[in-house]
Amino acid sequence: MKKIMLLLAIAGMSTGVMAQETTTTEIPTQKHKVVTNGFWDNWFIDFGGDYISNYSDQEVGVSGNPFICDRGNWGFHVAVGKWATPSFGMRAKIGAAWGTQVNGPESSLVGNEVNPLYNQFNISLQPMLNLHNLFAGYKPRVWNTIFYGSVGWQHNTEFLARNSVLVGAGWLNTFNITKRFHINLDIYANMGESDMDGIDASSVSGVGANTAGLGTRDWQIGWSVGCGFNLGKVGWDNAPDIDAIMAMNKAQLDALNASLADQQAENERLQAMIKNHKCPEAVTQVTEIVASSASVFFNINKSRIASKKDLVNVKELAECAKSSGKTIVVTGYADSKTGSASYNQKLSERRAEAVAAELVKMGVSRDKIEVVGKGGVKDLTPISYNRRVVVTLK
Repeated sequence: MKKIMLLLAIAGMSTGVMAQETTTTEIPTQKHKVVTNGFWDNWFIDFGGDYISNYSDQEVGVSGNPFICDRGNWGFHVAVGKWATPSFGMRAKIGAAWGTQVNGPESSLVGNEVNPLYNQFNISLQPMLNLHNLFAGYKPRVWNTIFYGSVGWQHNTEFLARNSVLVGAGWLNTFNITKRFHINLDIYANMGESDMDGIDASSVSGVGANTAGLGTRDWQIGWSVGCGFNLGKVGWDNAPDIDAIMAMNKAQLDALNASLADQQAENERLQAMIKNHKCPEAVTQVTEIVASSASVFFNINKSRIASKKDLVNVKELAECAKSSGKTIVVTGYADSKTGSASYNQKLSERRAEAVAAELVKMGVSRDKIEVVGKGGVKDLTPISYNRRVVVTLK
């Protein structure tokens, strides 16, 4: 009978070692790589109001100030786009505005009206580059700064219904209010053909060189404020760091192999004791082994037990303590690489209290439990092994 009890104790001890080695740890990820998103992920739609300043190639004697009424007017736009990666995206933009034909009081083109208005609308494609994600790696942010280019087409509904190719660039800033909703601040410039505003100065006699505009092309400089909505899945999952995972697994495997080797040696010693009929000594020794210690592991920044399997060994210690009347010491730890010293001290105490509560549920009297918090340590490798509570008999 004693031999059977001894063999059962050895089997339970080996199972306990396996339970201690099973713990949940965070998966290492790569800073600048993400998992490819699906086609319907990371779409967005934006709306905005625009203020547009016009510069023409035929203007004479007009101030270059973009905010004077001879240049500026209002418009609006709608844009739909998708981020293919955290750094690169594309959007299609449709806009409409009241344009200003900038001539000037001394121009021979004045006719019956100085700087008349005209209606226009445009369509453009805009490749975008998110500089925050490009240089600092992807993570959800409140503010993103984005540069983009633009190529498109603009139609002037008046002045002989002129059409013009547009080429431009802009600086877009987005501010995420929620996961789905953001506001935008956009500054951009577009260059069109010389007759985008309905007049080609080179074909009209009596018009001198442009003295206030931007060369022999018509230009627009715009400011836009708007809002937008994110559609589909928002954001990306960071790609796992395979090298780090393999290194972590190797470290865990080495630790497990070392533990198994110790257990094998101990089993051989116990078997030798059984063979020599030293049963009383064997039973006493097994009690010491079963009641030596047990470890319970935790996830990063958590005081909730990661795996209930870790409580198998704790249960054995609880039974030992109840039968022998010994005191159980519960010592909590945190890893020193994460958080401040004061925070880790409190975290280690909360982890120890969590295990103490489980011991009480197992029937151990609370006055037979000592709780100790050791704070952040780096005793074990990998660092995740330090997020633990060790239970021992006193």
